[in-house]
Amino acid sequence: MTFDASETTATDNDPHANDAAPYGGGDPYADYRTGDFPFTDLVDLADRRLGAGVIAANDEFFAERENLLIRERAVFDPEHFGHKGKIMDGWETRRRRGIDAAHPFPAPEDHDWALVRLGAPGIIRGIVVDTAHFRGNYPQRVSIQATSVEGSPSPSELLADDVKWEEIVPPTPVRGHAANGFEITGGRRYTHIRLCQHPDGGIARLRVHGEVLPDPTWLATLGTIDLIAVLNGGAYEDASDRFYSSPTQIILPGTSRKMDDGWENRRRRVRDTNDWVRFRLVAQGAVRAVEIDTAYLKGNAAGWIALQGRNGETGEWFDIIPRTELQPDTLHRFPLRAQAVVTHVRLDAFPDGGVARMRLHGTLTESGAAELAARYEESGA
Repeated sequence: MTFDASETTATDNDPHANDAAPYGGGDPYADYRTGDFPFTDLVDLADRRLGAGVIAANDEFFAERENLLIRERAVFDPEHFGHKGKIMDGWETRRRRGIDAAHPFPAPEDHDWALVRLGAPGIIRGIVVDTAHFRGNYPQRVSIQATSVEGSPSPSELLADDVKWEEIVPPTPVRGHAANGFEITGGRRYTHIRLCQHPDGGIARLRVHGEVLPDPTWLATLGTIDLIAVLNGGAYEDASDRFYSSPTQIILPGTSRKMDDGWENRRRRVRDTNDWVRFRLVAQGAVRAVEIDTAYLKGNAAGWIALQGRNGETGEWFDIIPRTELQPDTLHRFPLRAQAVVTHVRLDAFPDGGVARMRLHGTLTESGAAELAARYEESGA
């Protein structure tokens, strides 16, 4: 586990070294401290759009735990107060106290916690604990534990003595009004995490980046699945352009709800070139039908698309759908004359423009199912 400690200087002798300056007016993000975390290109396993949720917390006196998973960055209104005090856009607990007047500070082991159900169980590669706008009221340290419990366990079941939690981030100092990144090593598959604040404070947002690893038994039960869906283990690998939005949004569940809920690139000005995005299927699969949706993309949808596939990392690319005209704000369905056995696909947009969603309907091949089952077993699930 690696923490971006470039600006973290808090010690027991100076516990306020990581405080941000008090808000002085103007743009509250002007002095926000961010970081370059390469793992943020991976899927957020705690994305509400995948079904994630903050299912319990021991305290949320000042601000609700659900704010942790809001997709938009935290907002700050210096004049927004309620009956309990300043209203913050995040999860904030009350100030902990000691046991009596002679011991006013909390004990070293005292902390607050929140339980998070991952929307897509998988292997965690990095976590961002964002303390935006918590300048002097952020936690001194955070720690994160993870576990794997299948089904739909209740908070009380997750907190039972027989549930084994693994500490993937030990108690570590964090900065106020900053993005605090933690790189996670190891290959275990997790379904839930427990975010702990030591001893108390506020956190604006939580992001849990990693690789989705679905239950192969569930996929086999379903039979025909979307082989490229994030929830089924599909992943975006690379793209020519990510100017307006991430290509990962093409393979999110459900239909898009607005124009930016898909993949949109900038306007291409170089002739005889085009935009493209490449995806990796969960495992080798046989594709029988494709859906391309341009919902809400009315004046900026791709003019034409083509879809290619390959079998294996070094396989030759071949046409699945030749260059085909698209209509704006429309769902397009393409039944294939012959199934396409692939591990990767590449969607080309001519010359540029957006795509809201793409679905690859089919089944895992015998080889693909065996490979997924082996990965699942290796993850300790």
